[in-house]
Amino acid sequence: QVQLVESGGGLVQPGGSLRLSCVASGNIFSGNVMGWYRQAPGKSRELVAAMWSGGTTNYSDSVKGRFTISRDNAKNTVYLQMNSLKFEDTAVYYCTMRSGGLTYWGQGTQVTVSS
Repeated sequence: QVQLVESGGGLVQPGGSLRLSCVASGNIFSGNVMGWYRQAPGKSRELVAAMWSGGTTNYSDSVKGRFTISRDNAKNTVYLQMNSLKFEDTAVYYCTMRSGGLTYWGQGTQVTVSS
């Protein structure tokens, strides 16, 4: 079993920045992938960014050039640096980890972009 705890969400003005963090604990296998999904009201959950333990990354087209995913494998922590935030980035952001053939989710953290 793996537990994920997110932090860093909040209210920000358009053009601003936020940094999300997610710490994983429990029975974590090597070769895992950690990432972020988001879900806006009335919409499906969508991938934002993912990063494999070896360093490969994948981004949604909507955030490329604005968001950066990184991780500290020694701390089992993944980060999402979000810059140039837009109204449409408003959503609940969920941390996820796939490890040992199973997928785990955090409880979610709200990001609101508003003037």
